[in-house]
Parts: sequence; C-alpha cells; structure tokens
Amino acid sequence: MLVSHDSDMLSSGNTVFREVRKCASPEIMGILTKAREFLKTTVADSTREIYSRDWKSFACWCSDHRLTDLPSTPDVVICYLTSIAMNGLQIPTIRRRSAAIASMHRAAGYPSPTSHPAVKELLRGMTRKLGTPPKPVDALLSEDIKKMVAALPDTLIGKRDKALILLGFAGAFRRSELVELDVEDIQHRNEGIVILLRHNKTDQMNKGRYVGIPYGANPETCPVRKFKLWLDESGIADGAVFRGINRHGQIASGRLSRRSVGDIVKHAAKAAGLDAARYSGHSLRSGHCTQASRAGVPEHIIMQQTGHSSKENFAKYVRLGRIFEENSAKEIGL
Repeated sequence: MLVSHDSDMLSSGNTVFREVRKCASPEIMGILTKAREFLKTTVADSTREIYSRDWKSFACWCSDHRLTDLPSTPDVVICYLTSIAMNGLQIPTIRRRSAAIASMHRAAGYPSPTSHPAVKELLRGMTRKLGTPPKPVDALLSEDIKKMVAALPDTLIGKRDKALILLGFAGAFRRSELVELDVEDIQHRNEGIVILLRHNKTDQMNKGRYVGIPYGANPETCPVRKFKLWLDESGIADGAVFRGINRHGQIASGRLSRRSVGDIVKHAAKAAGLDAARYSGHSLRSGHCTQASRAGVPEHIIMQQTGHSSKENFAKYVRLGRIFEENSAKEIGL
C-alpha cells in the first residue's frame, strides 16, 4: 500500500474522530477540520518529508517481496531492516527508517510493529555490530572562507553564492535554515541585520529565534554587505532569499534545496584550490564553532549564535575542530 504520509495522517483523524463525525453539524465539522490541521503539525515538515521517502522505500520493498506494508508485522520489519543493513546503510539511517514505519502505523491507527521486543533487540544488535561514528566533514575556517569568496566570479550566481557562504558562516546556520530564509525574516539595523529563524531542527514548537549578523571589518567578506548586494542585484523583494538561477541568468521562484547548499560550498572550495571532498554545507556551521572557540569566545556566546541547547552536542563541534590544538601528544617529547 503505497500512500502519502499526509493522507494517512488524515485517515488517522477519520479513525479517531469516527464518533464526532456522526454529529455532522457545521460547527463540529469546522472543529474537526482544525483538529486535523493540528494533527498534521505534530511532526516537523522536514521530518515528514524524510519519513515519506523512508516509508516509500519500505512500501516498495514489501511490494517487491509480496508482503503487506500497512499494517505490517515485526518479522517483516526485521527482514526489511536486515536487508538494508546488508546493503550498507548506516545505523542512523536504519533507525530513522524504523521510526518512519512506526510513524506511518500510528498515523493510520495501527499498533507499530517496531515496538515489538524482537525489533528493538535487532536494532541494539545492529548498533553493537555495525555502529560507527559518522565520517566527519572538515570545518571551514575564516581563511578558507576568504579564499572561497575571492575565487567566486562577480556574476549573479557568484554574488548569490558569496552571500550564502558568508551568511551561513557568520550565522552558524544549518542548511535548512539558509534555504528556508525569507526576505520578510530580515530586519536591518545600524549594527547589521537581525534574522528570524522561524523553524529549526531543535525548535519543534516553532517558537523561532533571532540571530544577529554584524557588519564585517572587510567589505569583501562582510556578510551583511554581500547579502544586501545579492538582494539588490537579484531584485528579490519578498519570499525566498536564496533561489536557483538558470544559465540565462533567470532567477527561479522557488527556493534552493538543502543539497544545493552543499553543492555551492563544494564548488567554492574547489575554485579556491581546496579539497572539495572534505567539505559540505555543514562545514559552515562547524567552522563558525571552531573559529570562534579558537578566538577565545566563551561557549555560552557561541551557543547563543548557533542555537545549541545541549553543551554535549556543541562540544562535538569544537572538540573535532581543535583536535590538534588541544592535544597532550604535543607535550610528551616525541
């Protein structure tokens, strides 16, 4: 049964609200419609998209093997998770696929087969056997960013990419935060710009938070000046800030994808003579943490910029970036 996540969420609403639907009064139906909207927002939009792709993978696998996907059974899920592990998928992806299966079953009003003890034991066994930390990407430091920006052409695409890279580095933004940015989220101040992040990975309740981007000392690498230049040159006055541009210089109406941020970073790194394979869109965020830490900026101030709520997660960024700077092996006389 290959269906969309949203339609299943609504079918869940139909199951839950079967009794009140008997009333069928206009007032109750209006309330029911609003309740369905609230149900749809229990999962972040970005997570819903990922879960939808993961569910499609599971549904296709079941179809290929003539198995039922909804509702499924623990033994089917065990075989599926084992199959994708044998194909080289990593533990975080396998666990996410399992979560997607659970989410779809809950949305459709069925008990989740992933709650069975055998499935949980399988995941624990996979973690012990296959669990390895993800391969880290290198942090981009200030000198790297300066080289990358200098290497980009003075074209419309180049101006967009300069603005994206400098803003991403100064704001320590995630890829999703960059591509979801709208012109309406920007406030111009004498000191720089203030950006409202309406959604982010750790803000499941969509409270939002503000991030300040000050003017830089060097006009060629100032994130505020390059950002304003991009808006002026592109003519973008509302909606998505960062958009695609075709080979004729025409700007798309839709926003860039998160993958595009990584592609832009890699392209700029290659143009600057860096090894593009070592970097990704995440290198901007991790680079800010590393560079600020090396400059002696207190942790709580860096975390205020990055939006980290956990010191443990924040420390992972800094620890890897300073792995040779803070290293006892340098002092043991070898």
